[in-house]
Amino acid sequence: MIQRPLRIGTRGSPMALAQTGLVRDRIVAANPGLETEIVVVNTVADRILDRPLSEIGGKGLFTKELEQALFADVVDVAVHSMKDVETWLPEGLVIACILERDDPRDAFLSPRATGFSDLEAGARVGTSSLRRAAQVLMRRPDLRIVPLRGNANTRMRKLEEGTCDATLLALCGLERLGMTEMARSVLAVDEMLPAVAQGALGIECREADAEVRTLLAPLACPRATAELDAERGLLAELDGSCRTPIAALARITGDTLSLDGLLFLPDGSAHWAVQRSGSVADAARIGAEAGAELKRAAGDTYFKRLQ
Repeated sequence: MIQRPLRIGTRGSPMALAQTGLVRDRIVAANPGLETEIVVVNTVADRILDRPLSEIGGKGLFTKELEQALFADVVDVAVHSMKDVETWLPEGLVIACILERDDPRDAFLSPRATGFSDLEAGARVGTSSLRRAAQVLMRRPDLRIVPLRGNANTRMRKLEEGTCDATLLALCGLERLGMTEMARSVLAVDEMLPAVAQGALGIECREADAEVRTLLAPLACPRATAELDAERGLLAELDGSCRTPIAALARITGDTLSLDGLLFLPDGSAHWAVQRSGSVADAARIGAEAGAELKRAAGDTYFKRLQ
C-alpha cells in the first residue's frame, strides 16, 4: 500500500464531487487504512456552459485537464463518468477499472408533463445532447429542441423560468445526487436508448503505476466491463464523437450479451438500428461488428454530412 494519501482527481461540479465521494468510499472499503485526498481539477467543459459540447471540442473537454494532472503527477487517479471518456485514451493512461453500473436510463423532467406524449405540439425540449435530440425528433418531429446545459438544479431553474417545457437527465445522476424526486418519469430504453456507457463510472490512472492499479482492482465489475467493451467497441468502429448522434446499450443474461445500437441524423429524420448478441467473452468483437454494420447501413454520405 502506498505510504501517502491516494490523490483522487475530479471535476468540481456537484455531480462529479458526489460520484467521486462514492468512489472514494469504495476504494477505502477495499483497502482499509488507506488515506485519500480529493483534488478538484477545473475543466473547460465546466467553464463554458453556454454552448453545446459539439461546438467547443467534444466530450474530451470533461477529461483533458484530469489526464494532464495524471501526467503531471498531481493526482494518482481520475474519476470519470464513462460516457464522457473519449474512445481512445492518451498513451500511458488506462481505465484501471469499471465499477458496478448504475441504471443507464434517461429521466424525463417537466413542470407540466409526465412524458413526451403529454407535450403539446411545438413544445420546447431543452437538451444539448445530439443523441437525445435526435430520438425526441424521431418520435415527435413537431417538438422544438432548444440548447440546454448545466447541472440538475440549473436545468430545473430553466424549466421553472420557462426556457423550455421539458428536459432530460441521466437517471443515475439524479440518484447520485439524491434528487430522483425531480424526475416525472423514467424513459424505457425503447423510447430513449442511452448514451454509450451511461450509468458507469471508471477510474483512470497511469498505466505503469502498478501499485495504484492493485488498489483499484477489487472495485472492478466484470459485468459492467463487458457491457462497456461492447458499447465502446461499437463507438470506436463508428469513430463516434459529440458530433455523431449514437446510442447503444449492452445487457447480459447468463453467458449471453445482447447489444442494441442506433445511429441517427441529428434532426431525427433518419436512423439505422442494429441488434447483436453472443458470448460475454466476445463483447468487444460484438460491439465492433455492430458498429461496422451501422457504418455500412448509413453509408459514406452520412459521415460526410456531419463534417
